Amino acid sequence: MATGKDRQKQLAREHHERQMQRRLEREQKAKRTAIIGSTVGVVIVIGGIVAAVALLGGNDPATEAAASPTASPADTAAASPSANTGPKPYDAATGTCDYAKDTAGGQVKDVGMPPAKVKTTPATKTMTFKTNQGDIVVELNNAKAPCTTNSLEFLAKKKYYDGSKCHRLGSDKFPMLQCGDPTAKADGKSQDGSGGPGYVMAEENLQGAQYKRGVMAMAKTQAPGSTGSQFFLVYGDIGLTPDYTPVGTITKGLDILDKVNKAGVIADMGDGTGAPKQTLEIKDVTIAGKS
Repeated sequence: MATGKDRQKQLAREHHERQMQRRLEREQKAKRTAIIGSTVGVVIVIGGIVAAVALLGGNDPATEAAASPTASPADTAAASPSANTGPKPYDAATGTCDYAKDTAGGQVKDVGMPPAKVKTTPATKTMTFKTNQGDIVVELNNAKAPCTTNSLEFLAKKKYYDGSKCHRLGSDKFPMLQCGDPTAKADGKSQDGSGGPGYVMAEENLQGAQYKRGVMAMAKTQAPGSTGSQFFLVYGDIGLTPDYTPVGTITKGLDILDKVNKAGVIADMGDGTGAPKQTLEIKDVTIAGKS
C-alpha cells in the first residue's frame, strides 16, 4: 500500500518530468527558429497569446533564440547596458562598433567580420532588396543605428543575402515577414531560421522603439547583444517590447509584403507563424548613401 511519502515522491517525479518535457519542447522550438547564433527570437503578446518569432541572427538555441511561447521577452535586450555582458554598443568617442564571435552555435555562412570603424554620416542610407516579387526599398537610420547599418552594408557587399528566402510569415495579428537566414529553404522545415553570419552585435536605437507598419527591425534571441543577420519587415502594427533594433523604414514594397501575407503560410508552426506560401527570394541587395 502506497504511503503518503511514496505519493509525494511520485508527484515530485511527475512534476520533474513535466518540467523536462516543457524544457525539451522549448529547446526544440528554439533550434527550429535559431538564426543568430544563429538564432533569433522575438516574443510578442497578442490577445493574451505569447508568440515567438525568430528574428535575427541568432544565438543560443537553448535560450530560445526567438521561439519559446512560454518565455518572457524581458530578458533585457540591451535596454540595460550594465546587464549586457556581450558585444558593447557603438562608441561615439572612437567611432567604433564591437562585433563579437557568435558562440551559440547554429549554421554559419562565414563572410568575415565587419570593419569596426564606422561613420554616422550620412544620416540615412538606402537599402534596396531586389526580389523575385519586385523591389523593396528601406531607408536605413545610419545616425541612430550605425553598427547595424554598417553590418548590413558589409553583408550586402559580400553577397551574403543573395539567393536567400524569407522563411517566416506572421498573420494579421502578428504582421511581419522574417528574412536574413542565408540557409533557409522557406519550406516550413525545422532547419529554417538557424543560419547566421557567425558574429553578433549590441542592439541599437531602442529608446521609444515601436514596431509599426513599415518598420524594418533586427531579429535576436532574448539575450542582450545577440543581433545577427536576420531581420523582420513589419506590414502592420506589432506590440513588441523595445528590444529589437529598428534599423529603418520601408519606403517601397509594402504592397509586396501585403501580397505575401494574403497568400498565407504553408503550415502554422504552432505559434501563429509559418513559411510563406508566396515565396519571397532576395536576389541582390545594395546600399547607397543619402544626404
